[in-house]
Amino acid sequence: MEYRDELYIDVKPEEFRSKCLELHKKLSSPVMMYFAVDERTEKKSFAVYCAFLDWADKRWVFVKMQLPEGQTRFESISKDVFSAALFEREMKEMFGLEPGGNPDLRRLHLHDEVWPEGFYPLRKDFIPPERAQRSDGAYRFKKVEGEGIFEVPVGPVHAGIIGPGHFRFSAAGEPVISLEARLGFTHRGVEKLFEKMPSAGSDDAVSFSERVSGDSAFAYSTAYCRGIEKIYGLRVPERAQYIRAIFLELERIYNHTNDIGGIAVDVGFTFPNAFASIMKENTLALNEKISGSRYLKGVNEVGGVSRDFGGSERKALLDHLDGISKDFRELKAILGSSISFMDRVDKTGILKKKTAVDLGIVGLAARASGIPMDLRKTFPGVYAEANFNLIREEDGDVLARLNVRLREFEESVRLIREFIRIMAPGDISAASKIEPKPGCGIGYAEGWRGPVLFWIKTDASGRIERCKIVDPSFHNWQGLCFAVLGNIIPDFPLCNKSFDLSYPGNDL
Repeated sequence: MEYRDELYIDVKPEEFRSKCLELHKKLSSPVMMYFAVDERTEKKSFAVYCAFLDWADKRWVFVKMQLPEGQTRFESISKDVFSAALFEREMKEMFGLEPGGNPDLRRLHLHDEVWPEGFYPLRKDFIPPERAQRSDGAYRFKKVEGEGIFEVPVGPVHAGIIGPGHFRFSAAGEPVISLEARLGFTHRGVEKLFEKMPSAGSDDAVSFSERVSGDSAFAYSTAYCRGIEKIYGLRVPERAQYIRAIFLELERIYNHTNDIGGIAVDVGFTFPNAFASIMKENTLALNEKISGSRYLKGVNEVGGVSRDFGGSERKALLDHLDGISKDFRELKAILGSSISFMDRVDKTGILKKKTAVDLGIVGLAARASGIPMDLRKTFPGVYAEANFNLIREEDGDVLARLNVRLREFEESVRLIREFIRIMAPGDISAASKIEPKPGCGIGYAEGWRGPVLFWIKTDASGRIERCKIVDPSFHNWQGLCFAVLGNIIPDFPLCNKSFDLSYPGNDL
């Protein structure tokens, strides 16, 4: 099935690598998605897809190969395209497909301490192991050796309420010379669970998408719904598109506010954090007032939205924007007037543009390093009517990532006001026209961290055969590991908060 914003290129297995390298270079795109589909029932083999973003033609380009029957090995592309590396490791552990030539096939999620060899959960004939057990292998951290080198292990259990992740620092004196992250401790089998949904268009499936990564609930449900709407051929009413955009920007506002305060508290500047916490709470309270949910759950449905903006909701939203804009100006002035705060964030945690390009960094972190990547610009929709301004910084340090948040906060406020001004009355949903169809397609949304992607394949009855999800954090954890190099270990929390990546979004 073909769509206006998708192109699928079928190639033979021996052509797959060369075609991917060609598109990577031609489109200047990282690997955005790279996954396998178990098609042994109908085609006796596995299919492998690799997706790139075509900025110029505003479409997703998928390279697809069908492995020969019984074959589970294919040629790796990660030696030449680093952004493919984690995806290939994931295919190895989830499907038992081996990317030949990949120098690093360590597990990402199915940890050796508890997951036995030979069990591949995303295969259709998967039967879970009876009990957890240690495999013969052990996770091999990268070893940095030399005189004066010492290692500092941190996690996976941390103070506070953040998710679990293990960070292995190698330092020579004070500066960090290597950092390796081991994640996957909260892996839940989300993609497999989507295959258990009674129907791709059901409220249960949409509700489940909202719970994959809670602080991006609306971006996730938007991306999911767009994927199903594309497969089913549903045209979302224009008013519903505007309402979705408003709620996406509200989600961006409360998360950016939270992170601005978090960056302040990580250098011991507690008052701005308290101020930002009040601003965040006020936005969450507004969310509940106008949508029924503090985290904007239950608004999206396949075909549109379930909540409209009446006069009282419109007034409450505009009044809130007036108040929070005033508070924001004060918060921004407090941060900018503190010499000690500015000294801590300036030139700390630098992620150079070339490194970000090579790693395939996306979203906010990419824009802070000078990469003009934002799906709201590539696929504007109603954002074009509001003259969306892409925010970008060049320095790639903590200050740049802070400034992107500050400027995007202001742009989100402007966008919401503009959306409210220009959206016309009309229907808000085409859910009554749902007719389940077989097909596949990508749904996407520019969440506050970056692009949230769903590639979904459905059968004739409307059930999900395969659901591949990519959170921006899956791309960006490697960026954090490079940004901290040359800094001291006590600056890691500050660098970490400036990225503010998702553990559950990574550990699907």
